Amino acid sequence: MHITLVDDSIPFDGYTASARPLGGAEKAFAALPGALARRGHTVAVYNRCRWSMFIEGAQWETFEGRRPLTTDVLIAFRKPALLEFVRQARKRVLWHTIPGRFLDRKDARAMLDNHKPLVLLCSEAQAVDWKARGLAVGLLPPALKSDFLNPAQVELAEVPRAIVTSHPRHGLDWLVDLWVERIHPAVPAAELHIHSMALAAAAEGGGIEPALESLAAKVFAASAQNVRVERPQGDHLMAQAFQQAWLHLYPGHPDDSTAFTLMESQAAGCPAVIRPLGAAPERVADGRSAYVAPDSDAFANLASTILGNPSVRASLSAEARALYGGRTWDAAAERLEAFLA
Repeated sequence: MHITLVDDSIPFDGYTASARPLGGAEKAFAALPGALARRGHTVAVYNRCRWSMFIEGAQWETFEGRRPLTTDVLIAFRKPALLEFVRQARKRVLWHTIPGRFLDRKDARAMLDNHKPLVLLCSEAQAVDWKARGLAVGLLPPALKSDFLNPAQVELAEVPRAIVTSHPRHGLDWLVDLWVERIHPAVPAAELHIHSMALAAAAEGGGIEPALESLAAKVFAASAQNVRVERPQGDHLMAQAFQQAWLHLYPGHPDDSTAFTLMESQAAGCPAVIRPLGAAPERVADGRSAYVAPDSDAFANLASTILGNPSVRASLSAEARALYGGRTWDAAAERLEAFLA
């Protein structure tokens, strides 16, 4: 099949995630073309990449480049308006990575009703507040790159370390309070490493948006409780960071309909304590690879227990790795083919 994927967001390509931090949705978009090409398809990708290039068997073109007149399958990423990117397509797919309710906006619904695409979701959480109303729907949970599935082995940090990768607006204020008041007093040697580009820039003397100023002040004041701010890295180094960490603390958010970094940390063998929000519970095996905490007390107690017990951490780590064994993009491409048949 001739498959065309199109995205109209930020500049990136199939190599970007290896060199610098990239959002989970963008990483998914960058990984699927090569997997489809390996399965024998002719794959063209159009996005805001800087120039044309051939990556893992797929042809990447700039968004303004000459688009094909026809394609067997058009996969529009996130924006329903992109369903019209190619005039003639045997099948159209909308790959949706944000809450389902956004598809009920008037302009989005008009596009869906007009083209009747297959709507490809990343999690069951996306369907909670959205009705397909006659549209075909498929579930394609994101897969993972070898950086996380088969990472180079690194030693666990000697000092118990928790890692946080969530957006600052996704519960970080609550988590820092919980760390200072409950978790750190229970495990005084433990460290909390917050991976955030915005907070790292502020820590280095740069500016920060007004809405995050009070949070930044709270984070920096918590340095006495071993709270550290780190810059996010590319996939290889982030996989190492997850391996070194004893625990991934994931506060979550109701609109987090993908929980990409939680998948990555689990695949790298990092246990987690999460709240039951958004797609996060779908990404773990509760009680085996991670714990879903029903409230703040449970969250603090579970985090303290894992940070204080290497044997508990080791057991959870083995289960996390096993949970994501085989979750490759090649397997995801095969699953997608079944939807396209």
